[in-house]
Amino acid sequence: MLTMWTAILLLSTGFLVYVLAGYPLLLGWMAGRKRRPVVKDASYQPTVTVLLPVRNGERWIEGKLRTLAEQDYPLHLIDILVISDGSTDTTEALVEAWAGRGEAPRLRLLRQAPAGKAAALNLGLREATGELLFMTDVRQDLSANALSSLAACLGDPSVGAASGELIILDGVTREEASIGLYWRYEKWMRERLSAIDSVMGATGAIYMIRRALTAPLPDGTLVDDMYLPLKAFFAGKRVILDREARAYDLPTALDTEFRRKVRTQAGVYQLMGLMPELLTWRNRMWIHFLSQKVGRLMMPLGMLGVLAGSLGAGGVAGCGVFVGAGGVLWRGDARCVAAQGEPAQAADRAGAVLCSDAGGGSLRDGDLCAAGHQPVAAHEQNGKNRAGKGRGWERVLG
Repeated sequence: MLTMWTAILLLSTGFLVYVLAGYPLLLGWMAGRKRRPVVKDASYQPTVTVLLPVRNGERWIEGKLRTLAEQDYPLHLIDILVISDGSTDTTEALVEAWAGRGEAPRLRLLRQAPAGKAAALNLGLREATGELLFMTDVRQDLSANALSSLAACLGDPSVGAASGELIILDGVTREEASIGLYWRYEKWMRERLSAIDSVMGATGAIYMIRRALTAPLPDGTLVDDMYLPLKAFFAGKRVILDREARAYDLPTALDTEFRRKVRTQAGVYQLMGLMPELLTWRNRMWIHFLSQKVGRLMMPLGMLGVLAGSLGAGGVAGCGVFVGAGGVLWRGDARCVAAQGEPAQAADRAGAVLCSDAGGGSLRDGDLCAAGHQPVAAHEQNGKNRAGKGRGWERVLG
């Protein structure tokens, strides 16, 4: 008979297998059957406002401005807004010096007291005038075709936002290389979601969106690169991945990447509160959102379920015998290995007898093993023999 603990174990294991392997296989199959190509229009060249929020970015700001000035998009159609979120280093002075050259593209510095990225982007949204908005971060270099390629994607009227590809350069350490491997897996997923319809967010370092589809970010928004693209998505437009537009970044240390992932997962929780329609039929990608985003959020609970189910099915729900100094006798072992005269304890939460020796005698708290290597039969809590002689419980005590 299937016990509660066995059911928990099976359901939790099945959930983890689906999230880690089943859903990616399903996604690959769906992308192979149904593809919606993007019709890029290279002649589509509206005005573009670049929003670049930064705090204390003196190490990267000049390189970032240079990579924007080297874009192959018509520079007279670009204006750059650098939003300083309370910078205390030389970032603002470097931006002002660059703007003082009077060269295209146009450059403006906006200042605010430290309030976070969401507040900085809201300030930029209020000041932006371009038909398209290009969102980027200070640290990453851009390919020369980044703006032109993303704008060409938005030449397709069905597209509301287009995300470029973030290239993680080869790491030096093993953990840096592992982060690069994970990112390649993540891009594989995003590419197939884009082929079906839309990705559930963009890469914050490189994406473009129609300004008419944006809205102010709620205070304290953690995942602005999901919130704004999803505004375009729920307006009926696609959010796609364009692998021809690229940003380049160095791998980060594992602890830094872990903190970023924690922030992202917390942001997904927050986003479901801000956009409850994500969990309804209004979300035409709901099965993918649940499988990918929500599934990852629930993985710790799935792991706890596997642990609890394993312990319950193998201990509490079957037989928990403690030998000597608290050693547990586990299911599936062939014999009791306690030495003759060593105390054995029958252990369920109510103190009921759960095991018997080969002769049918009960093992109760404080009882002695009749002899070394005696077979033990496992019982359910109702006393029914489950395992039988020779398939009881043991732990080789070291």
